Amino acid sequence: MNSKQIDFLAVGDIVTDAFIELVEAWVETDNPEKNKELCMNFGGKIPYKDVVVVPAVGNSPNAAVAAHRLGLKSALVADMGDDKFGVEQMQTLKTQGIITDYVKVHKDLPSNYHYVLRLGAERTILIKHTEWPYKFPNIQPAPRFLYFSSVASNSLNYHLEIAEYLKKNPETKLAFQPGTFQIKLGKEKLKDFYNLSYLFFCNKEEAKEILKTTEDDMKVLLKMMRDVGPKIPVITDGPNGAYAYDGKKFLFVPMYPDPKEPISRTGAGDAFSSTVTSALALGKTLEVALYWGPINSMSVVQQIGAQKGLLHKEELEELLRKRPAGYEVKEI
Repeated sequence: MNSKQIDFLAVGDIVTDAFIELVEAWVETDNPEKNKELCMNFGGKIPYKDVVVVPAVGNSPNAAVAAHRLGLKSALVADMGDDKFGVEQMQTLKTQGIITDYVKVHKDLPSNYHYVLRLGAERTILIKHTEWPYKFPNIQPAPRFLYFSSVASNSLNYHLEIAEYLKKNPETKLAFQPGTFQIKLGKEKLKDFYNLSYLFFCNKEEAKEILKTTEDDMKVLLKMMRDVGPKIPVITDGPNGAYAYDGKKFLFVPMYPDPKEPISRTGAGDAFSSTVTSALALGKTLEVALYWGPINSMSVVQQIGAQKGLLHKEELEELLRKRPAGYEVKEI
């Protein structure tokens, strides 16, 4: 087992993504909620253009890779099967330089495998999370930062276990980026987690769902979210940029302009959240961290898969030096 302190411990499910590029599909909004719906002909044979399989991804593995490329000692706590997908996932993590001492392999359970249906730069993901018998390892010395994200729906006790670990190791800063099931669990069941969060990441729609509000004003949402517990809530608003609040200052950063049309938006949110966290772990200010986040997101959407476009520290800092006019972090 690893005996030196880990800078960035990512905790959450690992998955293999199969990116399927659709050609004979379209988007409709002819439904009561006017939501966008992906449509294909029913009952026929539908051609697709291409498929790209990307192992060892998921919110937390993506974050671990982002942190490692930015110069941090990075490890992952996750579960996988001993099938061929699990073997590929483990090999990929090691190739990426991630400490895998805390990745548990299960002989009788299948590794997570998702299908990403691509239509232009957008995607619809068919997900199925294996319900692992989650158990958090007592890692000592405790990591400097623990980054927790998407896990399966049977994970409530796992959250409570990690919360107890964090209470016993208060020097560890928690960055919480809730996944779909965690948002559905609600802020009451995860009260300890929100209270223990140093950093908290979600998008505007998720914030409104968590807070059970129709409020649209971002400063009000940030203050409401901070009142729930996190010391620094960060809320993204798609192409409108991202907002953060540290209890004193409300900060805004726009998107870093895309050099060309995005290829795939998968992983953009993970890149932003993990890069902001990594920058703080590297001793940067919140303002600098907010400068860093959108740059890595911009790079990721120029590639297929959530990790291929993740930047090394020198590459990111060079893009920041060359930033276009108007790319500024502002107090609002």
